[in-house]
Amino acid sequence: MSRAATLALLETYYGAFNAGNWEGMLACLSDDVAHDINQGERQVGKDTFRAFIAHMERCYRERLEDIVLMANEEGTRAAAEFVVHGEYLATDEGLPEANGQTYVLPAGAFLTIADGRITRLTMYYNLADWTAQVVG
Repeated sequence: MSRAATLALLETYYGAFNAGNWEGMLACLSDDVAHDINQGERQVGKDTFRAFIAHMERCYRERLEDIVLMANEEGTRAAAEFVVHGEYLATDEGLPEANGQTYVLPAGAFLTIADGRITRLTMYYNLADWTAQVVG
């Protein structure tokens, strides 16, 4: 896969995220995608990712802005940097109580690509920053 094809795949993936098109996002993933949740466990598989999306949709409403995409020449490794603009809708287990708080949070992802699909997605953001925004 070329660098340009990988960048196009990521544009599709993040465009689907911002449109709330969960099936469009899932179509960009391999069946055995590895999802490394920020400060959490690795989850494997598209069905597990689908459940993660459902959980996130229940607890949060988010859109990504200022998205910058990067990929190596071979198109096998990529990164995305963006700013998450969100609303905390329902209390997530182990986190502060939700009451519609809004937040703006820099975040990033590292991705591995094979056969035209995302095979690994590793997310990073500052949980302490997010917590301070929704508690404060």
